[in-house]
Amino acid sequence: MTATLTRADTAPAAAVQRRRRSLGGLAVVPLLGFTALAFGLPAFAVLDGAFTAKDTGAYSTANLSASLQGAYLTALLGSVKLSAVCAALAALLGLPLAQAVVTSRSRALREAVLTASGVLANFGGVPLAFAFVATLGNAGVLTRHLGLSDKGWDLYSFWGLVIVYLYFLIPLMVLTISPALEGLRVQWREAAQNNGATVVQYWRYVALPVLLPSLLGGFVLLFGSAFAAYATAAAMVGSSVPLVTLQIADALSGNVLVGQENVALALSLDMVLVAGLVMAVYLPLQRRSARWLA
Repeated sequence: MTATLTRADTAPAAAVQRRRRSLGGLAVVPLLGFTALAFGLPAFAVLDGAFTAKDTGAYSTANLSASLQGAYLTALLGSVKLSAVCAALAALLGLPLAQAVVTSRSRALREAVLTASGVLANFGGVPLAFAFVATLGNAGVLTRHLGLSDKGWDLYSFWGLVIVYLYFLIPLMVLTISPALEGLRVQWREAAQNNGATVVQYWRYVALPVLLPSLLGGFVLLFGSAFAAYATAAAMVGSSVPLVTLQIADALSGNVLVGQENVALALSLDMVLVAGLVMAVYLPLQRRSARWLA
């Protein structure tokens, strides 16, 4: 009798749960539709154009082959080099800054730094280029005051562009790595100290292995931000530094050669593949760090 009543009570509850799950699935449909329109259609357009010959309209790999030769390949490698250098420097400089912010006893200082990082991480494009040109350009205020031109300083070069990119990548790294630093437990440091470990040993054998996936995640985010940046480089260096985003803009506008629009789409596909390779390294390690920082 009791078992019969129990089954009778659980049956309506199971039906309610199934109904809620079906309604939850329907609620996701608008999001999936928006994602398909916002990301699916552009991705299909890029793939279709990248594999379509401009003159014949037939499908071929000629555009991809052209995107990996000559000036296009130089620009792609230049963007990869610039993004990797900027991401590595921003990660190395942003980690100790974020650690100082997280361990600070001043709540006001912490909130001020994080707020400023949020603002600076989104400060880019033409205004950032103009600010650096007015400050460190050939006729910039600091360039004249400190005589940097006589010392070989050139803002419109590879390393000048690196310094400009670090202006918004370091704050972005602070925002990215701060939650992971907050996840480091005090008990781990205390246990390491009780076993005679120094501060360097604690960071080498405990903190950094746990933070490594988060650091790689921050590196991927910084790499992607630098890899996709366009307006800052276009306004500051033009074509003096070969970058794939500038080559795509020139091919689309016919600035150098006419009829290279599909090659520009092939270059965009190359960028997607590079970003996908970087993400493939990051995702397995992210699952590993989630166990420790949960």
